[in-house]
Amino acid sequence: MSLTAWFSLATICILGAMSPGPSLAVVLKNTLVGGRSEGVKTALAHGFGVGIYAFVTAAGLAVVITGSPSLFTIIQWLGAFFLAYLGFKALFGHTGIDESIRPEAGSASQVNGLRSGFLTAFLNPKLAIFFAALFSQFVSVQAGLGEKMLMALTAATIDAGWYLLVALALSHSRVLGTLRSKAVILDKSFGLLLVLLAVRVVTL
Repeated sequence: MSLTAWFSLATICILGAMSPGPSLAVVLKNTLVGGRSEGVKTALAHGFGVGIYAFVTAAGLAVVITGSPSLFTIIQWLGAFFLAYLGFKALFGHTGIDESIRPEAGSASQVNGLRSGFLTAFLNPKLAIFFAALFSQFVSVQAGLGEKMLMALTAATIDAGWYLLVALALSHSRVLGTLRSKAVILDKSFGLLLVLLAVRVVTL
């Protein structure tokens, strides 16, 4: 892959990572609940999930996913269910942002950044479609394993890097303190956002 082609690929990956969606909502929520460490874990795990999708697509396996309506439907509904679960948990549960400001509440028991970050990416079938459309412009029949791995690593690194910046900026003491002062409102708002995103996944 030429440097020009790689730069074009990286630019599109950056724009894709920066677009608002369920991933941003989960990174924000986990950072608010668990602090910087959980935000960083969420970002890294999400990048890993994105890397898997990217490699599968670059290797040609995305053709199976996009070409099988039944398989795509299963993945799509699993993703919607997971987003809805996170949303309803925030709306009606007792382990959200509002709980994190209580002295007796331990952040480690409230969120699992590695799990939620990975599943948010892995259960998002839109990623398969996105990478199928994107990589089809760059992958050639003669592309070797090294080139495919480079494409996947580029997507994963950019994704994780962007959400790391989000988590680190949000976890600044002043910013985090201000947001936690609005804990209940934020918790319910994020919950509603995730439910709406779950509905959007299965209706578009």
